Amino acid sequence: MTDATIYKIAPAALWEAAARAGTFDGAPVDLADGYIHFSTADQLGETAAKHFADQNDLVLIAVATAPLGDALKWEPSRGGALFPHLYAPLPTSAAIWVRALPLGEDGRHIFPSEAAPAGAPA
Repeated sequence: MTDATIYKIAPAALWEAAARAGTFDGAPVDLADGYIHFSTADQLGETAAKHFADQNDLVLIAVATAPLGDALKWEPSRGGALFPHLYAPLPTSAAIWVRALPLGEDGRHIFPSEAAPAGAPA
């Protein structure tokens, strides 16, 4: 895969703590699985709906793939689609930007225009 930017949805407080420390070790699900889960822009809508439904206080983190090197693996997941998985702590300096990921009135997350997946509100 060659996506130059991948995305992580995380609780805002968890990311804020990571930013202070300089590294993000992952959310509880990441720690349990042994890698940090990411999505491409096209995968974000389904990821948010499946794993973060009705959750507020989230952020969307855009991450440059180049600094991640060989620790970033593209592996099959939902329906065989390749998802980016990071087998190392994420240096917070790899974040291109971090934006709030609020819920809309319809209960779906509102994505920033830079990363709005097809069919998702932006």
